[in-house]
Amino acid sequence: MTTLMPTAEQQLAWVVDASKRAPVPEDEIRLHVSAALLSAVGGPAEINTALANLGPVTVDRIVSSHAEDVQAEVHGTVDAYLLGLHIDAAGLMDDIQAAPNNPVPASWAEIDSRLAGLAPRVSFAAAEIGADGQYGVVHGVNQDVPRPLGSAFKLYVLGALGKAVADGRASWTEQLAIRDDWKSLGSEEPAGTKLSLAEYADKMISDSDNTATDHLINRLGRDVVQRQFALFGNQQVNVPLLSTKAFFELKAGAEYPARADAYLALPREARLAAVEELERLPLTGLGKWPQPRQIDQIEWLGSATDVCRAFSLLQKENQPEIGHALSIHDGGLGLDRKEFPTVWYKGGSEPGVLTMSYLVRGADGRTLVTSVMLSNPDAPFDENHVAAWGVTIAQGAIRLLATSRS
Repeated sequence: MTTLMPTAEQQLAWVVDASKRAPVPEDEIRLHVSAALLSAVGGPAEINTALANLGPVTVDRIVSSHAEDVQAEVHGTVDAYLLGLHIDAAGLMDDIQAAPNNPVPASWAEIDSRLAGLAPRVSFAAAEIGADGQYGVVHGVNQDVPRPLGSAFKLYVLGALGKAVADGRASWTEQLAIRDDWKSLGSEEPAGTKLSLAEYADKMISDSDNTATDHLINRLGRDVVQRQFALFGNQQVNVPLLSTKAFFELKAGAEYPARADAYLALPREARLAAVEELERLPLTGLGKWPQPRQIDQIEWLGSATDVCRAFSLLQKENQPEIGHALSIHDGGLGLDRKEFPTVWYKGGSEPGVLTMSYLVRGADGRTLVTSVMLSNPDAPFDENHVAAWGVTIAQGAIRLLATSRS
């Protein structure tokens, strides 16, 4: 007997039902949520926490519904939300986003005011990319000031992969086996599993998969990825390039802050050897941390302008696999796809850091890009609240760019 895979709307119905009876059993969660998403959020307990925080919800209106994704306006006991989810090829949810249904800023002044209320440090840019691939910033707030990128640094790994393919040094179909010594946090694939480089790219961007990222860094070469920052015009000193494994060893282990302080005390020319030593440590004893930890020293750095430039140059590569990886999830933007058929997204976060960046191509042929970068070295964000407003600011920026004349 053939078993029909659940649709996106059926998974939405499960989320609504589960929000009314959380916590739900772990085995039930695994029937609806992909292993990749469970790994990314920290397991079934975190899904139950999210369901409880969402509260008992009721669907008011389906905003959009497609085979792989659905977005709906819902309300709980107090707040109204825009709830969106995406399903993978097996029908399991691999992305769930709930954003308060906030009013979209209608002017640059409104955006500036909202940004000022979200974080003590901001880098924001809204730009249009011309037919020649060049971009012009239409509006910005500290747009050239470097901030922590979080997982948005993976745009540069993707760029390095695209260049390697264009130069004949790699192929999107090339098979690469998972290696235990290249694993990072969040990996559930057993060693020996072979994936194409295109599949690694999809995982790195859409799931922010750290093991996929480190496998690509190792396959391409650390120096090659480091060089990509400069090729994309990012002049920050991201040397030596931290793998995600080294990043977690510095911040997420019981040895913090001693290990991190010892690393930062090294002269820069001695840090590569230290990073390589961190990468050889067993992947144990690492977990989440509640407060910001040296977000300006142990991170990947760039400005909103740098991110906009990276998007423009990734688009200029004109390789379908790059666009596929970046368009699997829309980061909650929820635009009408008839008006904006292409949406690329990459975000990043850790305590005290949130980045949300988008490239949108309109039906009129114009390409618009915006980057919201927020950081606070002293306190973590209420990420649900800040991310919700980050999406709304990005929506407002895209609307303002679309109605402006290039």
